[in-house]
Amino acid sequence: MKNANILAFIVLVVILALTACSKSPARGGVSPSSSTMPLSHSTAQIYLYGEQHGVEKILDKEFELWYEHYHNENMQHLFVELPYYTAEFLNMWMQSDNDDILDEIFDDWKGTASHNPYSKAFYQKIKRECPQTVFHGTDVGHQYSSTGERFMNQLQKSKLEDSEQYQFVQKVIEQGIYYYENSDEAYRENMMSENFIYEFDKLSGESIMGIYGSSHTGLNSLNSTNTVPSMANQLMEHYGDAIRSEDLSSLAKDIDPYRVDTIEVSGKNYKASYFGKQDMTGFKDFASREFWRLENAYDDFKDRPKTGDLLPYDNYPMLIEKEQVFIMDITRTDGSVIRTYYRSDGYVWRGNPSTEEFATE
Repeated sequence: MKNANILAFIVLVVILALTACSKSPARGGVSPSSSTMPLSHSTAQIYLYGEQHGVEKILDKEFELWYEHYHNENMQHLFVELPYYTAEFLNMWMQSDNDDILDEIFDDWKGTASHNPYSKAFYQKIKRECPQTVFHGTDVGHQYSSTGERFMNQLQKSKLEDSEQYQFVQKVIEQGIYYYENSDEAYRENMMSENFIYEFDKLSGESIMGIYGSSHTGLNSLNSTNTVPSMANQLMEHYGDAIRSEDLSSLAKDIDPYRVDTIEVSGKNYKASYFGKQDMTGFKDFASREFWRLENAYDDFKDRPKTGDLLPYDNYPMLIEKEQVFIMDITRTDGSVIRTYYRSDGYVWRGNPSTEEFATE
């Protein structure tokens, strides 16, 4: 990091230390018990938006929502699915006159869904049009050996090893190490909830907006592995009806078919809208799968017996409506292809709308 950025960091740390005991500190190591206005005694609201990471259409919508909250409701605090130290670097970058810090963070994201030009442009638009934004990272310690280590080094250079901020950064890094060593999604969900509460309670009753993967923002639902309540559900248990949640992930599936084919099923030809191929590398014996929607076919197949196999809507690359029929071709690693047929009768499995496989003969 260039000397100017190091100086900016030291200045920021001094500001944080001076404001740590103020009514509404921007950042810094403040324990949850220091909150002076419990949420239940305030009008604070928590607006959560669920996303599919790195999708341009969703990022554009999130910026639009943040722009409205920021300019129309004087909101400043944006919670994101990033570690604490990554958000702190973003806050430093917001005060700088170049993109050096953002470029370093972006390089650390290589191999993730966020390493794309749309994500970078999202943050640049926030800096340009919502310059007083303060980021709050509440995830476990992703990129702990790059971004995390770099932030720890800066704290050490500033002789802040005894600060509460330093201790919290250590904690987040330890969370990341444990998560990656154990692949424990339930642990991560619980830590995201704990970190969120820690950050939010420092704001003394200010409303915030949060952007997280949709598996973390579902109210009254479990996490992606169906093992513990989602982060949003845990927050609702803690903060009650202050939680608002909206899932934006469907915007990624609001797509037109790539082409329209003709497919014969049970001796009848149907128009079939093709929605592309999904890679299945990593699934034993399977290489890929392709999706079609049979148009105006539901009445012909609604009474066909079901096999008991379910395929939730979120497996499909497009939006699903009730009373539709789908074909899925699964290609095995040996080159053979299995054709399966599903219909959307309105069945819900464990809170997830699902299609059900049926027999054509």
